[in-house]
Amino acid sequence: MVSKRRKLREAVVKALFQLDFRPDEFEDILRDTLNDEKIQEVKKDVERYLKRIRENREIIDEIISKYLLNWDFGRVSYIDRSILRLGAYELLYEMDVPIEVTLDEMVEIAKKYGSEESGKFVNGVLDKIAKTEAPKEKFEL
Repeated sequence: MVSKRRKLREAVVKALFQLDFRPDEFEDILRDTLNDEKIQEVKKDVERYLKRIRENREIIDEIISKYLLNWDFGRVSYIDRSILRLGAYELLYEMDVPIEVTLDEMVEIAKKYGSEESGKFVNGVLDKIAKTEAPKEKFEL
């Protein structure tokens, strides 16, 4: 059985993926995502995550870009980019989610939806972000 948090994260990643292709259609993508029967129990969290990621996307993308060694952010696959955005958002803004949980979840989602190398890639980038950018309070969880 898939946990509530996993449903939340997978729904957010899928919506972020769509937004890369249709950036001007946030409201439509949000509505379609929230109408999915499979996520009704985490609907409010999905909406909150998507709205906050959208509000903070420039900052999130800048932070991710800082830790992409020899990579241009625009060259990262769309799915990996979506997973990195969600992971960075959780590390920076969701104070109740332990760092290890975010890292583990993003790696699992990357393995499920990304390429063979996605898990390692996502883990490497998010681990650097966690160690240098995550608020101090996150280390006490």
